[in-house]
Amino acid sequence: MRERLFLGALLLTGIVVPLTGCGAPHGLDSIQVSPATQALLVGQSTQFTVTGTFGNASHSSSQPITSGVTWASSSPTVVSIDPSSGNATAKGAGIATITATAQGFNGAVSSSGTITVTAPAGTGSTPAGEDLLSIAILPGSITTDNLLGTGQFLAYGTFATPPIVMDITNGINRNGVTTPVTWISDAQYIFPVNSAGAAGATGGLVTAVGSGTADIYAVAKYADGTVVYSPSVTFNCPYAAPTPANPGDPTATPPVPPTAATPGTCNDDTIASGLLVTLTVFNAGLNTSGWLLTAPSATGTPNVISCGPASTSGSVCTATYPLGTIVTITAPAETGVAFGGWSWNCTPTLPVTAAGPNQCQVPVGTADSSNESVGAIFNNAP
Repeated sequence: MRERLFLGALLLTGIVVPLTGCGAPHGLDSIQVSPATQALLVGQSTQFTVTGTFGNASHSSSQPITSGVTWASSSPTVVSIDPSSGNATAKGAGIATITATAQGFNGAVSSSGTITVTAPAGTGSTPAGEDLLSIAILPGSITTDNLLGTGQFLAYGTFATPPIVMDITNGINRNGVTTPVTWISDAQYIFPVNSAGAAGATGGLVTAVGSGTADIYAVAKYADGTVVYSPSVTFNCPYAAPTPANPGDPTATPPVPPTAATPGTCNDDTIASGLLVTLTVFNAGLNTSGWLLTAPSATGTPNVISCGPASTSGSVCTATYPLGTIVTITAPAETGVAFGGWSWNCTPTLPVTAAGPNQCQVPVGTADSSNESVGAIFNNAP
């Protein structure tokens, strides 16, 4: 359900057919599995996705489907697959056919892809096929309480060959070949999202022009037609009406105390401030146990951001800064952690090394009042 449009210009009360949901939407004609072919080493994983064609062939349209699909492998000893998520893992050398099945308008529809497992990991063999195995978007959800509030999502690709994890927010550039990454919002007029490529556009930046919830996802399409979709994440701007002050009634039994006015959320009284912006930091790598990110406040108070498994703030952390602040983020040297790099928008101030320490600087909202996100890649040390 998409709710209110900014400044009350339009009230949307109809139900929008979702890109994801509890099952395949009504009118599903056919599905297409991606990737159609893929080669893996033993131990590597890849994310299969499904694109559905809707409209009963008369006014057809294509949309990704991430639920209501059942997955199966023809040879689980070669490739196992989660029956509900489509995440496949190479178990042994051989060939396996991965089949997706969904309920269509005229009955069950299915599509298949093929995985060839070429060799055990660590043998020096390089798998054939497309290098990109899956796309993840971080953070998994962003909520703003203000109209014109923004949120910066970052996209990370997992690849079959090193470097295994890369920031692909603004596209993929590997081995001299550039592959665009397109960002999509299922409510583009209410929650528009930028895609890289347009002048001045930063991929993954969402703006709340209205209130409600949108699904956001990223798509990479190779020259040979192979398409890789990310799972969707959500951008939220929940509507709550403002309430006036109540003077109360001291003569009532019992007395009614006075209450202050409240601005509510995501309404015409809660336009986002152009003077304050939010910085979000998180880990985008494979290590989940030993990493740490710190950053001071705008006035120099240390560790206003202290983010990591051992921190009380958790693994996705935020802080608010005045517009134009240059924030220094530090990744201390940690035992068992191999640092893999910063997201594109944070400029290293120390040479990037696996052992660390590492440090970068990000200007927060210097060009506009957009919120910012910085991801760091922490992998497991060999």
